[in-house]
Amino acid sequence: MFVTLSKLELKDNCPLEDKGAPKLCMKALPGEGAERSCAFDGARVVLMPVTDAAHLVHGPIACAGNSWDNRGAKSSGPELFRRGLTTDLVEMDIVYGGENKLTQAIIEVANKHKPKAVFVYATCVSALIGDDLEAACQKAQPHVSVPVIPVNAPGFMGDKNIGNRISGEVLFRHVIGTAEPEKTYKPAINFIGEYNIAGDLWGIQPSLDALGIHLQACISGDARFDDLRTAHRAQLNILVCSKSLTNLAKQMERKWGIPYIEGSFYGIHDTSHTLRAIARAFDDPGLMKRAEAHICEQEAKIRQIIEPYQKRLAGKRAVLFTGGVKTWSMVTTLKELGIEVLAGGTQNSTPEDFLRMKALMDPSAEIIEDTSAAGFLTLIEEKRPDLIVAGGKIKYTAHKTRTPFLDINHGRNLPYAGYQGMVTFAQAVSRTVFSPVWELMRQPFPPVGGEQA
Repeated sequence: MFVTLSKLELKDNCPLEDKGAPKLCMKALPGEGAERSCAFDGARVVLMPVTDAAHLVHGPIACAGNSWDNRGAKSSGPELFRRGLTTDLVEMDIVYGGENKLTQAIIEVANKHKPKAVFVYATCVSALIGDDLEAACQKAQPHVSVPVIPVNAPGFMGDKNIGNRISGEVLFRHVIGTAEPEKTYKPAINFIGEYNIAGDLWGIQPSLDALGIHLQACISGDARFDDLRTAHRAQLNILVCSKSLTNLAKQMERKWGIPYIEGSFYGIHDTSHTLRAIARAFDDPGLMKRAEAHICEQEAKIRQIIEPYQKRLAGKRAVLFTGGVKTWSMVTTLKELGIEVLAGGTQNSTPEDFLRMKALMDPSAEIIEDTSAAGFLTLIEEKRPDLIVAGGKIKYTAHKTRTPFLDINHGRNLPYAGYQGMVTFAQAVSRTVFSPVWELMRQPFPPVGGEQA
């Protein structure tokens, strides 16, 4: 059975009429199909980082291939989540149905790989031919010793954001609260919407250790299934990506009384601000004292390290187009490096993220309204920025204009979160802006006089 969209509180999240305001969960417009991923992909984004689970895609092999390792989430242990598992539906399955094939596949996967759980994903094809995903999972469950969890988010339900939210419902209904921890900790927190892209989580963990804060579960970067089951015993949720799993944070607050706060760990200012917010939420004088001492020490250390990069980058100008918490947090982070944001925009963030971005930007900065490739080319021609900070969808558009481009989304290989992440980010920005390749790309071809650089 599909999760009804009304339960995901979508309508209440699109109240803005501002130019350039995000349209949550909208369908892809004609011509931009390749720029927006689907609900199935969104569900995989959230659940695939559960590293010790098997992730079985019920559909043609292309659906599994196109969504495999789609975020570059890192694991500190199990690597089972990287295995591409699919029922590989073919013509005869489409004609006669694939439920029995799915049931056998679940049993085979559970016996062969010994996972902590099996997540089973519907696709457009399996949903359209009428395969009952939940029935197949229930049929297989008596034959395996681990939970078999249906994820009914076929691509045609909408864009990635809907899939994110459906996966939050799946975790709430089938995973969180299904086991008790061997030991309880206080203070203990969960991260919600932290996917450990390129190892971001590991840049935050040293600060938590220094403050004596236990991370009960990270939903879902570098996640272990058993940790997710006990996430209801944390005392505070930190919502890192509000566009994807706000519904889960609200559900956990209603059922288990766990309050949540939003936070970002990109940049010095926002990392310190979030650590202070966590300490204040626990109302523990000792924790607040430790937090201030840690923040003071780290800020002084990191500002000294990045000073040479700040001097080189001072006065540079950037165009920013991203989503989630980075929508606003990257405005602050770029400013910390002395970079002016000429124009900023987002496609999928929440209205709150969008308004926060506008408030942080200079009043003269432009809000990006036309997010098509043609719109970007026009914007870059007008603004002539020194740097474009965006996701992979903008990469080739940026390359066409010979403008330095830095991938800030899931296509990157470097972690930017936490204090040490700020050092990595400063180095990456400097390396990008001052790379000699951009000047070589701007030279005419064929070379004048027949000589090639």
